[in-house]
Amino acid sequence: MPLLTHNILTVDVEDWYHVCTPEGAVPVPPRGSWRVRPNLERILTLLDEQRQKATFFMLGSVAESDPALAPMICAAGHEIASHGYSHRLVSALTPQQFREELQLTERIIMAQTGQRPVGYRAPQWSLTEQTGWAFAILREQGYLYDSSLNPLPFVGNSGGSRTPYILEGEGDVLWEIPPLVTRSWIGNLPTGGGWGFRFFPFRTVCAAIEALNREDHPAVLYLHPREVDRDGPRLELPALKRFVSYGTRTDAAPRLSELFRRYRFITLKEMVYEWQHVS
Repeated sequence: MPLLTHNILTVDVEDWYHVCTPEGAVPVPPRGSWRVRPNLERILTLLDEQRQKATFFMLGSVAESDPALAPMICAAGHEIASHGYSHRLVSALTPQQFREELQLTERIIMAQTGQRPVGYRAPQWSLTEQTGWAFAILREQGYLYDSSLNPLPFVGNSGGSRTPYILEGEGDVLWEIPPLVTRSWIGNLPTGGGWGFRFFPFRTVCAAIEALNREDHPAVLYLHPREVDRDGPRLELPALKRFVSYGTRTDAAPRLSELFRRYRFITLKEMVYEWQHVS
């Protein structure tokens, strides 16, 4: 792998009500309460101000409901990747359902942008050893990378790699690109995104980024549009689930702006293409 100083911002394009629950999908609220478009527009503005690029993992149902979103992202020079269609956990899908969700989202994105996604991220980091069959399907569908294996307890594998690697398996090369975490005496901390990105001290986030960069690895951050919407609506959930899903009311935008001033960001597709070129 070449020396690397660029980092990655990834955005899971879903709305405030897209929360995974054991009962399945949450009923879709009235369209008047949807907030994904203005929140996306704010993120795109922040990126444009600092001439940075990002990868947007698009939920197929969101793209279908608002056909202007994916073209808007592509027109700004960013990458569109797949977040599946329904926001159901991979563990709740059969292999055939998983394949159908991939294909449906691909068709929607292709029709709207003319570009086919080459990357995938599972809702709520729900690719695990128990759903390893999904990687074979991603290869069959022509994907180049996955970014679903979070090295955290409870939502991933706390002993998993913190840096990109090639997944074992037959067929074409498939990269696994995990999100940023911070090592600590109590285990890995979720400083790379979600509630942790807004909760932990900013210097802790920067230290984690720079530690990876010193080892020539990218730091992969992740964000949901609702995280730049401090006063947006929230579902009524049990306290722990509510905190994990939404975290504090802190607006992530000021931290993003500062990161864009300090570091350079490119898309995951650009990075994977570079690795392929030098491999």
